[in-house]
Amino acid sequence: MEERPTSIHDSFDEKIDIEETLAEFEASSHMRKLAGKLAMVVALGAVVMSLFHLYTAGFGTLLTMKQRAVHLLFVFVLGFLLYPPSRKSAMNRIPLIDWLLAAAGVMVTSYILFNYESLVRRGGMPTPVDMVFGLITVLLVLEVARRSIGPELPFIALVFIAYALFGSYIPGALGHRGYSAARVINQLYMTTEGIFGTPLGVSASFVFMFILFGSFLDVTGVGKFFIDLAFAAAGHKKGGPAKAAVLASGFMGSISGSSIANTVTTGAFTIPLMKKVGYHANFAGAVEAAASTGGQILPPVMGAAAFIMSEFTNIPYIRIIGSAVIPALLYYLGVMMMVHLQASKRGLEGIPKEDLPRCKETFLKGFHLLVPLVTVVLFLLRYSPLRAAFLSILLALVVCMLRKHTRIGWRDIFLALEDGAIKAIGVAAACACAGIIVGIVTLSGLGLTFANLVVSLAGGRLFPTLLLTMFASIILGMGLPTTAKYIVLATMAAPALVQLGVPLIAAHLFILYFGVIADVTPPVALAAYAGAGIAGGESFKTGLQALKLASAGFLIPFIFAMSPELLLINVTPLQAVIAVTSACLGVVAFASAVQGYFLSPTRLWERACFLGAALMLIIPNIHMDLIGIALLALAVLGQVLSASAAKRAAAEQAVTR
Repeated sequence: MEERPTSIHDSFDEKIDIEETLAEFEASSHMRKLAGKLAMVVALGAVVMSLFHLYTAGFGTLLTMKQRAVHLLFVFVLGFLLYPPSRKSAMNRIPLIDWLLAAAGVMVTSYILFNYESLVRRGGMPTPVDMVFGLITVLLVLEVARRSIGPELPFIALVFIAYALFGSYIPGALGHRGYSAARVINQLYMTTEGIFGTPLGVSASFVFMFILFGSFLDVTGVGKFFIDLAFAAAGHKKGGPAKAAVLASGFMGSISGSSIANTVTTGAFTIPLMKKVGYHANFAGAVEAAASTGGQILPPVMGAAAFIMSEFTNIPYIRIIGSAVIPALLYYLGVMMMVHLQASKRGLEGIPKEDLPRCKETFLKGFHLLVPLVTVVLFLLRYSPLRAAFLSILLALVVCMLRKHTRIGWRDIFLALEDGAIKAIGVAAACACAGIIVGIVTLSGLGLTFANLVVSLAGGRLFPTLLLTMFASIILGMGLPTTAKYIVLATMAAPALVQLGVPLIAAHLFILYFGVIADVTPPVALAAYAGAGIAGGESFKTGLQALKLASAGFLIPFIFAMSPELLLINVTPLQAVIAVTSACLGVVAFASAVQGYFLSPTRLWERACFLGAALMLIIPNIHMDLIGIALLALAVLGQVLSASAAKRAAAEQAVTR
């Protein structure tokens, strides 16, 4: 009987330090390496945080302000104990100053918990004590965010605070009368429109629970199952390891919500195998980065920003993922086509079938692990996202216990609880810090002013406004986590798109898409640089390759902003089919134009036809679609005739010999 490995991991012998690579490219992974009693204290704190959120998800959350205050309390404690002030700090101990900062975090959040009623009664009239505690809270939020996600977002928050205080000195439309320090601190600390606003509220409920859900899925072995299944299904095909990387990274990225973490963890297995079959190191790293980045826009889980989008827009989360599914699949179609055409152009084959696990056996061995992922969508149809995540975690625990090879013990559950809380720190810190920005925007009315300026600058036309918003999203996305970037632009740029007639959900998804794509957009393409670190390639060249692979992602948001049929908004089934078919053809044409290959290397006129077809097919107009289809048919016909001529020439040459 033919012997095959039961897992792609069985034949994998290259060792890659995932933690070291993560720490190099992602600020949230630069944590202290604690041992002994210190490690146990921090681990217990993380487990208690997870248990608190599990309890409130199952049996009812606290009052809004109290729930968010407890959430921020844990973030302060774990953030200051786990994250050193700089990369040069000692990583195996916690200095006294960090214990004091953690204690200060407990103090300022407990002040809200124990004085909530009196704070509500004197809302808008802070006492000197309120002012002191509010100022300390703002400073603590800025510092814990700087440590856990980097300095960019805290710097922007400081700029907004300065804008609120000194707006009277700013000339023109952006100027305002200015606000006192007491008014600013009251807005940021004593209301639910600042630090304790919607972003932190979502983090304290939906986001935390779905991060914890991902940790429980991970400990049950679903990540290993995804990789094995992807290689079993596609590893033997042309350019197989790259196609398997796209599939596995899409699955994993939807759960992890981090482009960089997904690139490193999945890429540790996929990148060496891509290099083994002949892919250049730069291209291998780029494939993994482009595929991993798309996970944040892929339902059913997506990233934390999708939950915040639901709160900002008052659109049910289930409707958001329903609208996001077709654009996400189009993005992956684009990446997959790029990979396939590159493999065809270079004649790269897959991994021999005998070196891969069997697809049927792999699926039967781990299909039960998919049950929580499928049922979470069903739960979302009936329950709130918070309740759906809670039930899905319980179901994941039950399902993994059904079979011996996936059964987990108490230690694994402890590790999942710890891992979920630690992963949530960076997201929660970003949400609290972004709350400062949202609070200032709300206080000053900057959002409406900025939207009017953007529309005015674009001459009141939609396409230039979309371009300006795209550039703003990418620039902010280069320095900020996706969640924080989305929050900033949702309050400032999205209103401009809505003002010009773009549906609310399309405007917010447009911003989200380009913030995500920033992770593979040089010069600050962190996911691509992480892929280069794993592959041993050149960072900037890997970034350019990743941008090329993900380039279809630059077309898709424009398609659904101008043609909401792709988001399944107010469409008939026929309209939806036409829109999806047109977009798919456009993505294939675009990939062929970018790669310069379809059935064979394209001639200049064929490449021009492919590019023209792609551009025509993205315009929501039946006449443009017909022109695009005609150009595509012309290019394909040229390729078919060219391939036939090449075959005849080869046959005649063989006869002559």
